[in-house]
This record gives sequence, structure tokens and C-alpha cells, in this order.
Amino acid sequence: MTRRGRRGRAAAAEALQRKVDYHNLRSPFPAMNAFTDDRIEALHAASLTVLEEIGIKVLLPEARKLFRQGGARVEGEMVFIGCDMVEAALATAPPSFVVKGAVPARDILLELGRLVFQPGAGAPHSTDLVRGRRPGTLSDYREMVKITQAFDVLQMMPPLVEAQDIPMHLRHYAMTQAELTLSDKVPFIYSRGTPQVIDGFEMIREFRGLSDAELHAQPWCYTIINTNSPRVIDMPMAQGLIDFACAGQMSIVTPFTLMGAMAPITVAGAMTLSHAEALAAITLTQLAKPGAPVCYGTFTSNVDMKSGAPAFGTPEHFTASLVAGQLARKLGLPWRCAGGSAANINDAQAANESQFGLWGCLMAGATVVIHSAGWLEGGLTVSYEKIITDLEVLQMVAELCAGTPATDADIALDALREVQPSGHFFGAGHTMERYQTQFYEPLVGDWSNFGTWTERGSIDANHRATGIWQNIVDTFEAPAHDPDRVAALQDFIARRTEEGGAAPES
Repeated sequence: MTRRGRRGRAAAAEALQRKVDYHNLRSPFPAMNAFTDDRIEALHAASLTVLEEIGIKVLLPEARKLFRQGGARVEGEMVFIGCDMVEAALATAPPSFVVKGAVPARDILLELGRLVFQPGAGAPHSTDLVRGRRPGTLSDYREMVKITQAFDVLQMMPPLVEAQDIPMHLRHYAMTQAELTLSDKVPFIYSRGTPQVIDGFEMIREFRGLSDAELHAQPWCYTIINTNSPRVIDMPMAQGLIDFACAGQMSIVTPFTLMGAMAPITVAGAMTLSHAEALAAITLTQLAKPGAPVCYGTFTSNVDMKSGAPAFGTPEHFTASLVAGQLARKLGLPWRCAGGSAANINDAQAANESQFGLWGCLMAGATVVIHSAGWLEGGLTVSYEKIITDLEVLQMVAELCAGTPATDADIALDALREVQPSGHFFGAGHTMERYQTQFYEPLVGDWSNFGTWTERGSIDANHRATGIWQNIVDTFEAPAHDPDRVAALQDFIARRTEEGGAAPES
């Protein structure tokens, strides 16, 4: 009886699991300001002056037509946007909206105060300790989708690496198929011309079982729009803003302004340019369709002035993020910020830069944090091991979002009465009730002492991360999907491939 009782208690103890919700996060951090309110007003006013007096180059004729119809002055490819147009656009841009996942549990609410993470995105190369650094492949992309799917703290699916072994006119089919069949999270669609965008929308509509009206009623996917700093919106990006707005899908507007290179060398100057470009792009979305979901964004850091190479996780990067947060709060829009690292391998430099950049985003009140896990070489590479080691930090941040309870039971007077002076709390009833679920369990960290760590093979965090991602890939089970829709998706891709696919537009 005693033995069976102990076994029963042990089984019950093993069944206990710590309950966490890493999907619906609200930032617990008070927003930090870099500039005084009057300087933010001056910066905003300067950005409006840039748009109205200096102008922005818009390469797409359709976009220039929309700007002209909205009241802008258009001279050749230069567009001069008055502050009244910008104010009208900001009045219709929604401050809050839901982007749909495959199932309601994967929906994400985007508004100020929410916190959403994405891993590194858009890299041409992949790297891991087993296979080394290499051009990205479809196999790499599919593996990284599986890893992203495995962690609830990553709520959106980005274009992690380019599948360079697939021709560009067919690549969007393979990558979107991987997103839809291996994940149930919010998918990404490239803005590489209307034909590819239409293909993406069609795949999502059919795979999600939506009518055209249902697809257009709310966002089911998103894209990233990068302006060409300084002061250019090129043809595919302008077309993407229009296509996504008209379809009711979300654009995340992201000027990429590196201080001293594509932007003025000062934080204030770079953020003036970034803000102006973001306002121009947001205005275009609202001219195309008032009320279209759009995220304000920035990716502003500095360069190494000795080499011109991008730098991330710097004090200037941190400060620029704070300024962006102040501007986003002024506009009242959800907004995107970014971490990142310029390190070449997943080492101490990579960890330091990524964490410092991440904390800039957190202190700035970012809604969506892109490149929060895995990014190396200033975006040229996504590292499998770095995704895992960065996830440790993201999960710790998610723990802070949940808050710490301080109920009467948490205050633990019973335990304080039970344990005598110079005693310990290991065996206290309060401890025994909670010890299995009270603390965050590290994903990749090793809390053993040096002797135990040595006996286990002296495995460092990088190599522990290798084992973690390999196990995820080897044991991965895709979310359940309707087999008929999977077959229909495959048929669509086969048909469009036979028809010649869709070449990207430049």
C-alpha cells in the first residue's frame, strides 16, 4: 500500500505542468523616452516638411496617381505630400486590429501595448554547427518553419531564409506552402509584384476555406514594406502597399535607415527621415483603401564608420528605437521595431547585441519585434543555434509579461511560521506544493555545477542548442489540416507552375 501510494504521488507529480501563455502578451514595461515631448513634435514637424517641401520619389505610376488624386503635388517621379493628407490618412488607419491565424488560438491582436515576436527574417544564408554556413535552401526554410511553429513565444511566421534552390518565379509557391502546411500561425506573403501577391492571397483563401468577401474583411496575412532610403518608394514596394491595402491585408512599413549611410548621421536626423518615409507609405495605404490595416515601423541603427558595415545592438540603435516608440504613440498606431546582431557567429558579441537591441524594442513599447531570434551578420544569416539561444531570452521576457502574483498564499506566512530560524524551506509544505511549477525552466541553460557539467561532457550552450533544434526537426508533427485543402493547394501550385509561375516584378 505504501509503495503504491508513493508511486501514485510520483505519477501525479510528474503529470503537473507549469501553465504559461506565451501567445497573448502585453508589455509590462513602462515606455522610456529618448527625447522630450517638444523635440518629438519638432521631429514630426520636420518630417512633414520633408514630405511637403523636399518630397519623396515614387517610382510606380499607379501610386503617383493615387497621391495626385488625394491632393499631392506630383512633378515627374517626385511627390510632395501636404500635412492635411497625412493627417487624413492617420485618421483612417486603424489603431487596433486582429490578424487571423489558421485557428482562433493563433489570432494576434495588434495595438499599442501588445507584444509579438518574430525570428530573424529575409536572410540569404543559413548556418548551424552541423552543416556550416551555406546559401539558404527550401529544406532550411522548412526546418526553420518547424522550429518557429514549436515555440508559442514566436507568434508570426516570417520569411526566415531565402530558398535559393528554387527559381524566383516559383519560390513563393514553395515557401507559402511550407508556411501553410507546417504551421498554423499568421503567414507572410512577399510583395514582389502583383502576380506573386495574387498567388499568395489565392493560396491562403483556398487553404483557409474563405470566400473572397471573408478574405477581404480582415487580415489573414502580412507583408513587410521596406522603403529605399533616402526618400524612395520603389515599384514593387509601392505596388505591395496598394495590393495589400485593397485586399484588406496588413502591411508593416519599415524604412531601413542606417545613420551615416542611407540617413543623416544623428539619431534625430535619421529618425526624421524614417518617420517621413513611414508616413508617406502609410498615406499610400489609406489612399488605396481607407481603413486598411497597417503597422508603423522603423529599422534604424548606425554603421561602422571605418568600414561602412551595418551595426546593431548599439546605443544608437537602442535610442532610435525609443524615438520610434515616441512617434508611434503620437500616431496611435501599432508599430514594428527590430533587434539583430552584426556578429558573424553565435558568440558573446551576438548575445550582447541581440539582447541590447531587444531591450531597446521593449523599452520603446514595440508591438511587433522582428529579428528577435537567430539573426547574424546584420541579416545575412539566420543561425539555427542562435534561434534557440535567443528564444531563452524571449521566453524569459514572456514570463515577465504574465506578472508575478502576490496573493495571501504567495506572501507565505504559513511557510514563515513553519520554518525555524536558521532552517531551510526545501521541505516546507508551501515549497512542496509549488516546487514543480513555480520557476521558469530553462530551454537551453544549464544550472548544474561545474563537476556535474563536466561529467556530462562539458557541453556548451551552442551545442546544447544544436540538440534542441535537431530534436524539434526530427520529431515534428505538423498541425492537423484538411487533407482535401492540402491536395487542392498542391494542385494549385502544380497548375501555376505548369503555366510558368509568376516572375517577381521590379
